[in-house]
Amino acid sequence: MINKKLLLALVAGILSQTAMSQIEDRKGIIVKGAELVKVKDGFSFTEGPAVSRVGDVYFTDQPNDRIHVWNAISGEVSVFKENAGRSNGMYFKLDGTLISCADEQNQLWALDSKGNETVLVENFRGKKLNGPNDVWVRPKGGMYFTDPLYVRPYWEGIRGNELEQDGEHVYFLSEDGAEFFRVAEDLVKPNGIIGTPDGKYLYVADIGDSKTYRYEIREDGYLINKELFCEMGSDGMTIDNRGNVYLTGDGVTVFSSKGEKIAHIPVPAKWTANVTFAALDRKTLFITAMDAVYTLQMKTRGVW
Repeated sequence: MINKKLLLALVAGILSQTAMSQIEDRKGIIVKGAELVKVKDGFSFTEGPAVSRVGDVYFTDQPNDRIHVWNAISGEVSVFKENAGRSNGMYFKLDGTLISCADEQNQLWALDSKGNETVLVENFRGKKLNGPNDVWVRPKGGMYFTDPLYVRPYWEGIRGNELEQDGEHVYFLSEDGAEFFRVAEDLVKPNGIIGTPDGKYLYVADIGDSKTYRYEIREDGYLINKELFCEMGSDGMTIDNRGNVYLTGDGVTVFSSKGEKIAHIPVPAKWTANVTFAALDRKTLFITAMDAVYTLQMKTRGVW
């Protein structure tokens, strides 16, 4: 009679090998033999991973209204902030300020190292936003964020469940906060957003139309020369030092800078929400998916 622990170990090994055999990696961007590692589970829904300068990852558990932090050295996960405004997408500024899409009150927040928040945006033209979802900070200053509508149960008594704005759009907020305007008004449901490290291009996923677009970024923050990047939408997004763009949903799908699909990383979850590069060398792919977070060792490197 086979030992129960041994049986479980064998089953886990087979499942692991099966999952790895399904990984597509046409350009050698993943470390050979690397396995997807479950860092921690037991959350309700993980989102918004943002990497600090030292490589730690801050991520959200939106239903439980918390921001957690994964220590890149110890691998431990701890609570950074309770009562986090139902934070969703997040991104670090170069000065260490954490920008958060706090959609409990449909706001954009700035958090200091102790978790103290400052409201950056709470309305547009006198009306609440629909629900800030994902954000990217431009290297030279200023930030872009998406504002789709996803009805939240915790809005009861705070606001209605209809669109607050006249559509689901993308916005730009200048570094000094003096300028705040729309930069894309023709998308169905913009969600994931990421820019190139040189600040020249912005990728925006229209998850409502199963497409991702690339724009040129003007000096004044406006976007020009919209072009279709790929026929796939995304929840969260990131980019590596080769210009490859990582989209999420059904696991993680990677496209080259030319929009060619070059890799797919299956994740054992119904939905993969977001992804970023972690650790000091930025060679650890950190993935948020449903009730858990995962890591995978990469050959490519993340960029600011």
